[in-house]
Amino acid sequence: MKNTIRKTAVPVVLSLAMFAGAVFAQEGSTAPASASSAAAPAAKTHAERRADAVEQRINDMHTQLKITDAQSTQWNAYAQTMRDNATKAASAFHDRSQKMSTMNADDVMKSYAELAQMHADDMQKLSSAWSALYAALSPDQKQIADDMFHNRAAHPHSMPRKHAAKPASASSSATTSGT
Repeated sequence: MKNTIRKTAVPVVLSLAMFAGAVFAQEGSTAPASASSAAAPAAKTHAERRADAVEQRINDMHTQLKITDAQSTQWNAYAQTMRDNATKAASAFHDRSQKMSTMNADDVMKSYAELAQMHADDMQKLSSAWSALYAALSPDQKQIADDMFHNRAAHPHSMPRKHAAKPASASSSATTSGT
């Protein structure tokens, strides 16, 4: 029973934590560009690194999928949903952390349930935005997306990687040995 709960809860917590820092970065990134570039280079906060990671993910996906001008409306909606979800999650985690010292066990459990529900709702929004984008992709782009998401499912906390095509001999030897 404990293993079942752990196997269920850990991915949810990690998924929620993945988005936690983005809000802090969004708040920090509202400063004018000239002010941040004029200041001496300083180490980025966790929030800034998380926001950068969300933007990097968006940029990487845009590049890998080879999004066209004709697909920009669907792409922009998907990318904005990613940003909004990250911002919302980070804000919720920040609010929860501010209240944690005064929460009792019941409050902690309820706040965790609220975070999990928020994450589920946000994933539904992201899924809808993705469906609209996916419908606009070419067959080649869909194959790239399928490969990206299969790799992402196998390694949920890593960035998709481009895989080299298997050598023809590897796939043909596997099929000929069974006949």
